[in-house]
Amino acid sequence: MAEAQKPVEKPRLITEADMTKYKTAGDIVNDVMRKLVSLSVEGARIIDLCIEGDRLIEEGTGAVYNKIVKGVKVNKGIAFPTSVSVNNTVAHFSPLVSDPLASQALVKGDVVKLHLGAHIDGFAAISAETIVVGATEQDPVTGRRADVLQAAWYGAELAMRLVKAGNKNWAVTDVVSKAASAFNCKPVEGMLSCLQAQNVIDGKKRIILNPSEAQRRDMETITFGEDEVYGIDILVSSGEDGKARVEDSKTSIYQKEGSVTYQLKMKNSRMVFSEMQKKAGAFPINIRVMEDEKRARLGLQEAVTHGLVKPYEVVYTPSNTFVAAFHFTIALPPAGPLLITHPPVWYKPELVKADKELEDEELKALLTKPLRETKKKKKTKEAEGADGSVEAK
Repeated sequence: MAEAQKPVEKPRLITEADMTKYKTAGDIVNDVMRKLVSLSVEGARIIDLCIEGDRLIEEGTGAVYNKIVKGVKVNKGIAFPTSVSVNNTVAHFSPLVSDPLASQALVKGDVVKLHLGAHIDGFAAISAETIVVGATEQDPVTGRRADVLQAAWYGAELAMRLVKAGNKNWAVTDVVSKAASAFNCKPVEGMLSCLQAQNVIDGKKRIILNPSEAQRRDMETITFGEDEVYGIDILVSSGEDGKARVEDSKTSIYQKEGSVTYQLKMKNSRMVFSEMQKKAGAFPINIRVMEDEKRARLGLQEAVTHGLVKPYEVVYTPSNTFVAAFHFTIALPPAGPLLITHPPVWYKPELVKADKELEDEELKALLTKPLRETKKKKKTKEAEGADGSVEAK
């Protein structure tokens, strides 16, 4: 009698070794974020926070995975340069020493977005969170600052429960809009969350927030798949429409476009592009770390014009508004969703006292659900479905 064949195991897209690298990067990011939060006090200069964040990431990644395997060192370091964006600055503010805004310091009541990332062997963990300078349990955040913080926090908590294999990207878009509406806020228009892979943080499967009609038409509907990893960026504005625009701030963060090839004509452009690749590889880089900031700015112009390099522009909502952000990295292994980054360091309900509340019963019910179901719950559901004891809805 022939032996019964064992079922063939489906090959994994993420190995356990890969997942360990993701988690190690997530632990480093959490350690750095914890230190940055403690440093983000009244009088702290933004440029000093950015430089210290990047130094701590390099220090953290430099302390792990130092064994040379088959003569090859493990590549590791910054996956996203530290940026510190205040009040109505949406993201990516990380000035150079030569920039006019380099001396900007934090003041009490500033709504501050801290954004940074680390990678081990190209497996990146990126995180962002929002704090309010000087807030305490005795003197909590109130008014529109509290509204936008709560809207973004609830948006992130709801989004992470919908980023699971089989769900569609539009479910996340819609739930973040509903959470923002509850606090009379709007997600920032056109902001993207992307699929990640080794050496990729801006994959082709994407989620968009508060899309315009044209953006909604052009955005592809995607289904989240098993063993995928996503960087989810939740940005919410207290403004009435969520629109943002470029102002006077100079872009300082750039990234090589992996799918574009172009032969640069100018010698300086080629030198700058080569230096950028050596220092950051596939990941974004702040030109502050380049040998010559001025030459780097000039050299990148040709590369940006021809799409070889993309700029992370600094954009703003109107001056009387606030933006809050939370970014998390999440993996979708077969056992269920798994956060690679840690929960926010600063946020807790006692620090934020909004006048409004989340009242939608469906959203409140979703918030009570764990990220992944236990095996016991799964078996119970399967049994109920098998004996027909639960009505189909």
